[in-house]
Amino acid sequence: MDMRTRVTAALKDAMKSKEADRLSTLRLINAAIKDREIAQRGTDDAAVGDAEVLSILGRMVKQRQESARAYEEGGRLELADKERSEIKVIEDFLPKQLDDDEADAAVAEAIAEVGATSVRDMGKVMAILKTKFTGQMDFGKVGPLVKDKLG
Repeated sequence: MDMRTRVTAALKDAMKSKEADRLSTLRLINAAIKDREIAQRGTDDAAVGDAEVLSILGRMVKQRQESARAYEEGGRLELADKERSEIKVIEDFLPKQLDDDEADAAVAEAIAEVGATSVRDMGKVMAILKTKFTGQMDFGKVGPLVKDKLG
């Protein structure tokens, strides 16, 4: 089942079981996917694939984490909790996140696959990681790891 179908099915289930918070988050996910489709109209690749949906979901999680942090700093704990509950709903659709050891092994494997020897090859390594592990790792944290291994 593709990601789009999974989101639609979860949306219908949330409507039937009257889960208002989950339903609103699922509607946000659906809207983000539709926005991407609208932006791609007229191009050769108008359909939004699973990789793009994973990318959208990853971005949504990151936005909510930043918002939760900002709300906590501002003393708005109820809003921070709401952001965290949205993160949990979004993460239901993301693949399991790699732990530090798995990420380290994936970086080493990508470096070997590309034959990277210096920091100049970092783009090639990151491209391999993004194709294989989209939605499974935080590339903001992986970038410095790749740089250390190549440096």
